[in-house]
Amino acid sequence: MVKNSFISVFSQKEKEENPGSAEFQVFRFTNKIRRLTSHLELHKKDYLSQRGLRKILGKRQRLLAYLSKKNRVRYKELIGQLNIREIKTR
Repeated sequence: MVKNSFISVFSQKEKEENPGSAEFQVFRFTNKIRRLTSHLELHKKDYLSQRGLRKILGKRQRLLAYLSKKNRVRYKELIGQLNIREIKTR
């Protein structure tokens, strides 16, 4: 498995104060997604990991949709910091 180093967007103090915030959860899901993606590049037939990746992607998508409805500014900052694409709006 290829090790990737991910830069922490949130300071250690923020992590300790509010690990349940939507931004922190999106950050954690993004790290998991990147780790699983690098794993699946090496192990293409690991179907259970593929399923887990799809579930995490769905959770992150729902959290991002919630965040974009509640606070558009924080949402824009977060996707900019994490370098992820904007969700499709209906």
